[in-house]
Amino acid sequence: MTAWVLHVDMDQFLAAVEIQRHPELAGKPVVVGGRGDPTERAVVSTASYEAREYGVRSGMPLKIAVKRCPDAVFLPVDFPVYEAVSATVMQTLRELPGAVVEVLGWDEAFVGIDTDEPVGSAHAVRDAVLAATGLHCSVGVGDTKVRAKVATDLGKPRGVFQLTRDNWLEVMGERPVRALWGIGSQTSKRLEAHGIRTVRDLSAASDEVLAAEFGPNTGPHIGRLGRGVGSATVDDTPWVARAHGHETTYQRDLTTVDQVRNALGELAALVVEDLQGEQRPCQRVHLKIRFAPFFTVTRVRKLPAPTYDAAVIADTAFALYTKLADERPVRLLGVRGEMVPPEGGYDAPRTHGRRGGP
Repeated sequence: MTAWVLHVDMDQFLAAVEIQRHPELAGKPVVVGGRGDPTERAVVSTASYEAREYGVRSGMPLKIAVKRCPDAVFLPVDFPVYEAVSATVMQTLRELPGAVVEVLGWDEAFVGIDTDEPVGSAHAVRDAVLAATGLHCSVGVGDTKVRAKVATDLGKPRGVFQLTRDNWLEVMGERPVRALWGIGSQTSKRLEAHGIRTVRDLSAASDEVLAAEFGPNTGPHIGRLGRGVGSATVDDTPWVARAHGHETTYQRDLTTVDQVRNALGELAALVVEDLQGEQRPCQRVHLKIRFAPFFTVTRVRKLPAPTYDAAVIADTAFALYTKLADERPVRLLGVRGEMVPPEGGYDAPRTHGRRGGP
């Protein structure tokens, strides 16, 4: 039998869960984000396919989403419900005979499997997830993780698609480089400056050109993405967090130093709760601040000694803020505590489970 990588991705996950909870919403444009109030400052977490037809996308401000789709049903994010459904999905995948599961987030995972019928196995995965949750997923089949991940988008929704070395350029060659996993708008612009616009262009680009533009490690890596090559090893080692953070977008801008100080204190307290759960103290404090309207800055500072003291973390974040000497109103604040590594480092056997994201 041959080793294959399957990439399982739930279709419109959060929206699908909400529609399952509220069957009357089936067929309607549904947008999940924030507290479900499009007049507030929040972004779209997931939009149903019906909402996407109006141009609503994940990460879009709700205020823009409601302009594009005034008739959409807006719902608040309900983390505990999504986490419970996600756990069922991942457990279903782990129970597949011979499967090795690498969780990527709430709604997606790589599955390593040895089979001579990879497409048939992918359909079996879809059927098992549907039976366990009542929700649909799409499955990409590949001989590498890159190809499996890219194949999933070609199979959506509710489909299966296979990409291998044999059909990679036939299928992907004329597509823009942004169709590749790991290449965003900024990278694609830099590639275009070198005349590299399509996947075929990138697959033929020299490592020397790419290394000169992106660096000796990142450049050749981007070239490998263009060829669809990469690891085919699915690693089920539970992920260990390096940091925990919290951020808040404020419905009214913070306009005074005291407001910022108090807000950082609240965020630091939440961070410490997470760090204590990990039993690893904070060694570096990261500050994220977005000034009105949308200018974002991040700063980091190493602490003199690791700590669980929320006041120390808050004071450090506040010092990073004051050093900016920027008096503009503050729209968003985030505090992230980078923890000391676990015993043995991050490559040691894991004992902590992974928490996925939307």
